[in-house]
Amino acid sequence: MKKIVLTLMAMLSMTMASADEKNTTVDNNAQAYDMTVNYSKLAMCLGLDFDQMDAVKFIHDHFCEEMKNAAEAPKEEQGELMNKAVLRDLRYMRNVLDRRQYRKYQQLLNTTLVNRGLIK
Repeated sequence: MKKIVLTLMAMLSMTMASADEKNTTVDNNAQAYDMTVNYSKLAMCLGLDFDQMDAVKFIHDHFCEEMKNAAEAPKEEQGELMNKAVLRDLRYMRNVLDRRQYRKYQQLLNTTLVNRGLIK
């Protein structure tokens, strides 16, 4: 009887451990799509003035919402939604930033996406 109880406990703990792994993977995937930034540090890095700062904040908040929607979408649609969100963000930022700032923003965004494993 003691062996049966111990075997059941071992099986139950293995089942719970694998279920916890799946939840962790889903949480990590959602975190990869979280694109929130510290706007004051972004402004300092890009050298933004006050008008640009407001526009960049508005555009990036919209981008964060689109990335959150991509994270919640089915696996087949995530890549397409992410690409559309990134391209839309870059197109809007190009209208707000000057050439030097835009190039720096592209580098920051690309590095962030690569580091989070969203692009290769």
